[in-house]
Amino acid sequence: VDDDDVDVMGVERALKKLKILNHIVRARDGIEGLALLRDAQAVKRPYLVLLDLNMPRMNGLEMLAELRKDSALSSAVVFVLTTSKADEDKVAAYQQHAAGFIIKSQVGDGFLRVMEMLDHYWRVVELPIER
Repeated sequence: VDDDDVDVMGVERALKKLKILNHIVRARDGIEGLALLRDAQAVKRPYLVLLDLNMPRMNGLEMLAELRKDSALSSAVVFVLTTSKADEDKVAAYQQHAAGFIIKSQVGDGFLRVMEMLDHYWRVVELPIER
């Protein structure tokens, strides 16, 4: 869930380079992200959510709060991937049970390392399939 086309292309390039073939569904803000997650045809379980914080209409923290209130979505695994370095954003994300808080500028060699970490997470952790 990210409104920045360049960042989304970086994620897609890293996934392609690592030969990770997982299906990607993109939303540009929290409203669109929630709508897609609520549509079982658009997003199939299991899934991971990469969530930016600074977006129009509904930002990432607002989306995360709504996600946690929704009994069908509350167990979603969400990694915050953002430019924000603010401690209050980190605290707020972890209070809403974010699985991780990753600062885009600290990713270093692009999104490759982040995607490698998520691929390892995906392969090791057992996620529920049913809603």
